[in-house]
Amino acid sequence: MSPSYLDLVRQCDNFPYYEDSPQLYHDTKKHFYEFRVSDCDRLLGHIPTSVIDKVQWPECWIIDHSKKTATLGSGSPDTAAVRTRLLATTMHQMAQMNDFPILRGWRNETFPVYGPGGDVLLEIERSGSALFGIVTYGVQLTCYVEDEHGLRVWIGRRSRSKQTYPGMLDNTAAGGLGTGRLPGRAVIQEAVEEASLPTSVLTEGLQSAGCLSYYYIQGSHSGAADGLLQPEVEYVYELKLDPNTTPQPGDSEVEQFNLWSVDDVGNALRKGEFKPNSAIVLIDFFMRHGILTPENEPDFLEIVSRLHRRLEFPISTPL
Repeated sequence: MSPSYLDLVRQCDNFPYYEDSPQLYHDTKKHFYEFRVSDCDRLLGHIPTSVIDKVQWPECWIIDHSKKTATLGSGSPDTAAVRTRLLATTMHQMAQMNDFPILRGWRNETFPVYGPGGDVLLEIERSGSALFGIVTYGVQLTCYVEDEHGLRVWIGRRSRSKQTYPGMLDNTAAGGLGTGRLPGRAVIQEAVEEASLPTSVLTEGLQSAGCLSYYYIQGSHSGAADGLLQPEVEYVYELKLDPNTTPQPGDSEVEQFNLWSVDDVGNALRKGEFKPNSAIVLIDFFMRHGILTPENEPDFLEIVSRLHRRLEFPISTPL
């Protein structure tokens, strides 16, 4: 039986809700330590117990096995730069252990970790962010055409050499929001690099369409280790193209683009051919364009709710 649209959303937003099952929620969380820093009282992420047990944590960490917390700090009031340096030293040590395959893709690019009020508490090497279960941010662009053939969507297929989700279907362009990147500028840059779209077309027609938030437990098909936690916020954009503007692969990220009808996209979604967060972005697109409605989708309200999960960590919009 093909998955419903709600099933696809649940596959992406698959960390248990306490309200739905307190037992399952606690059974899941018991496999993780809380990631904290010494100068902030908020939870920042989750580190798997298996990671805690493998690493010889430097003196800048306090590992409390009774409370199941891992707290980073120098012992005196820290700045973001100090925390970033301490964490980077730890992660370089972890990379040398060869126990964490995702660190083989070290990118020398960082993600920000926000505290209350939107301040950046520290930066973390992007490739290892899921080891600490921190909130990450990204941008997603869906390009489409409306003509005598109806509404059609430009769908990309990920390169089969990609470290994550190789060969799966994707949106027109997408990318992570590294430290200092603003969503609007980032989505234009990704669209130019991945889809060879002209900057002038993007700046004139690009539309911000909100954001999605979800809490994902990684699985083996992601190309990363099973069981890592990935709370995420995606800034969503769309762009109506004229029939003569055709996305073309511009780098090694994308294998090809195809212009698909709504039915084609829906069929591929139900076959599980899309990268999980790309699937929910397209479901959100279908809702905005009246393709999925309260009249034809019995799970409409639940889908809307699950696409905008309230995360238990501090979040912020880059400025």
